[in-house]
Amino acid sequence: MAAVLATSLALQPSLASQSPTLLSCTTLMDAATGQRLRHDGQCDARATPASTFNIVVSLMGYDSGHLIDEHTPLLPYKPSYTSWNSEWRVDTDPTSWIKYSNVWYAQQVTTKLGEARFQRYIDSFGYGNRDVSGDAGKHNGLMQSWIASSLAISPDEQVDFLCKIVNRQLPVSAHAYEMTARILNPQALDNGWTISGKTGTASPVLADGRDDNTRQYGWYVGWATKGTRTIVFARMVLDHRQEAYAGLRTRQAFLRDVATQLDTL
Repeated sequence: MAAVLATSLALQPSLASQSPTLLSCTTLMDAATGQRLRHDGQCDARATPASTFNIVVSLMGYDSGHLIDEHTPLLPYKPSYTSWNSEWRVDTDPTSWIKYSNVWYAQQVTTKLGEARFQRYIDSFGYGNRDVSGDAGKHNGLMQSWIASSLAISPDEQVDFLCKIVNRQLPVSAHAYEMTARILNPQALDNGWTISGKTGTASPVLADGRDDNTRQYGWYVGWATKGTRTIVFARMVLDHRQEAYAGLRTRQAFLRDVATQLDTL
C-alpha cells in the first residue's frame, strides 16, 4: 500500500496537498486510432461506476423510446424516491437528471426497461463486469447495481466503452447517440477543445455491507473534440472523504491538470 500511495501522490500533486490518494488512474486514448496517449496509475482496477453510468442509462433510454428529447419526459418527484440531495426533490427532465446526477430518474428508466432488456443492453455494450444483479439476495439490480453494488468497471474499460460511443459502434439508434451527447452539455475550453463528460461519486462498501464513510471514489469520464480529433478519457480516484464530492473534485483536477494539455498529446 505504501508503494501505491507514493505513486498516486506523484500522479496527482494537486489532490495530494488536500488528502492522500489511495488509488488513482488517468487514461486518455485517441478515439480514431485507439492509441493510448496517457496511462498513469492503476487503470485496470475496477470500481462502481456510480453516476458515470448515467451515460449508459441515457443511451438505453433514448434507444428504447423511454426518453424522447432534452426535456421529455418530465417525471414528477415522489417522496418515496431516493432523494438525499435537495436538487432531486423536484420534477425532473433528462437535462436536469444529468446535471444533478439524479438517482431516482435513472431508476425510473431502468425499471421501465425490465431485467431482461437491461441485461441485454449491458451485454451488447460489453460494459465492465456486466453484473447488474444488484446487492446479494436483494433482487435490486434495476435500482442499485451501478451504485456501490454488483456492477464494476475499470478506467481502461471506461475508455474502451467511450470509444464505442464516439465511433458509434454500439447497437443503439442515431437518436440515442445524439441526445446523449446533447444532455451531457458540452463545454468549450479556452484552448479550443470542447469537452463532454460525466462525474461519479460513491463510497466503497465495507465487509459488513455498510458504506465506508471515510473514503470516496471519484470519477470523471468523457471525450474532448477539436477539429477532426477526439480524445476519450477516464480519471478515477479513491481518496479520503472531504466536504466536496469526490466526483466534482476529480473533474476539477482533470480540467485543470490534464485538459489544458490536450494539444500536447
